Amino acid sequence: MRRSRKVKILATIGPASSSEDMLKKLFEAGADVFRINMSHTDHELMRTLVGRIRTVEKAVGRPIGILADLQGPKLRVGKFANGKETLTLGQTFTLDNNPEPGNSTRVYLPHPEILRSVEAGHRLLIDDGKLELKAVESDGEAIVCTVVAGTSISDKKGVSLPDTDLPVGALTEKDRSDLDAVLATGVDWVALSFVQRPEDLAEARKIARGRALIMAKIEKPQAVARLAEIIELSDALMVARGDLGVEMPLEAVPGIQKQITRAARRAGKPVVIATQMLESMITAPVPTRAEVSDVSIAVFEGADAVMLSAESAAGAYPVEAVAMMNRIASKVETDPTYAGIINAQRSEPEATGADAISLAAREIAETLKLSAIISYTASGTTGLRAARERPQVPIVALSPIVNTARRLSLLWGTHCVVSPDAIDLDDMVDRACRIALDEGFGKPGDRVIITAGVPLRTPGSTNMLRIAYIGSDVQARR
Repeated sequence: MRRSRKVKILATIGPASSSEDMLKKLFEAGADVFRINMSHTDHELMRTLVGRIRTVEKAVGRPIGILADLQGPKLRVGKFANGKETLTLGQTFTLDNNPEPGNSTRVYLPHPEILRSVEAGHRLLIDDGKLELKAVESDGEAIVCTVVAGTSISDKKGVSLPDTDLPVGALTEKDRSDLDAVLATGVDWVALSFVQRPEDLAEARKIARGRALIMAKIEKPQAVARLAEIIELSDALMVARGDLGVEMPLEAVPGIQKQITRAARRAGKPVVIATQMLESMITAPVPTRAEVSDVSIAVFEGADAVMLSAESAAGAYPVEAVAMMNRIASKVETDPTYAGIINAQRSEPEATGADAISLAAREIAETLKLSAIISYTASGTTGLRAARERPQVPIVALSPIVNTARRLSLLWGTHCVVSPDAIDLDDMVDRACRIALDEGFGKPGDRVIITAGVPLRTPGSTNMLRIAYIGSDVQARR
């Protein structure tokens, strides 16, 4: 099944979409990668979902990527004697280490790292920013605050700290257990929550040992401030706009989204735009015009993927949400302004053989109006560099390794095919032409450009370009 669009769709699995039949419907509607949210999924259910996705993958004959999204630290206040309290603007309210039930003047904060780290002047946002407190003083055991905005607080509400750099890693004990479990099932991507600094990626990488690629979720101001370093140590980025919109001014989020997207594109790392993209389709069969514009902006920016969360996980219209996102993306990519916008954001290639070959392949393919760029890739690096160029023609990534093809299913404009490695150069050309014909990327008489490494089967050695005709003697498989 060939997609007509270049941007990929990442659909979250949940109660509305976890059956094998529904997963197949979501794939047929346009989902390329499935996300398992470990905040709401135990290990047994996770293994069941992975098994169902692999069954669907076998049925449709296409590599399907799986992203496991780790929960990360959950910072919450304790409980109140009355369940909730109403505060007044300007009053003093304290968060402390006393486990007694809270009242209208104080509440337990079971996170000593927060008590030790918050300084006077720092903001504390409760319940997704509905209540804003400003620290007046802190002694390591209690934070005395002033109520700045909002008047309601209740049991176990979340705490966000936009001004505070917490001395905690991104992985909790639950995350470590979840990470071991998802790696054992062979997921392709792991999304890491609560990233504040590049060092937060180190532990996940050490545990993963290359068994899955690591996606850094950018959801905190501290991560935005150190974006370049985080990009360097991650395999992909997710713009987690929901949390960004809590910890940063809402009006700043669109600009930050563009900055992250362009920085990731320059680095040749995939970038996913996430959160509330078609939010109204949780309960309605059609989105708002504003949501359609939101999705289209991400596509115009050249994001690798756009993501559905509750829309596909728990909404009333999961298939319709995926189909709508597919239609929006396809329409944008045929807009007369699309190619110009994508080209204007293209970065200079890095001084590597793979980048030089990928640049040359794009320029030749576009100049000669070739049918496709065929990239042989074992590790996936050649596919990544080809996608970084954002060519107008399709990219067909051929890999003998199914895990590589699944990982590349997240990548912009890349059609992944699992194919046995070529025996020699002649076999490589014949195989590329036959697959281009099989997959609908050309017909006899069309030309494709092939990139590969010589000698064959040498990872990281991309150094060859070859223009080839799809001959009349090449027959598509039936």
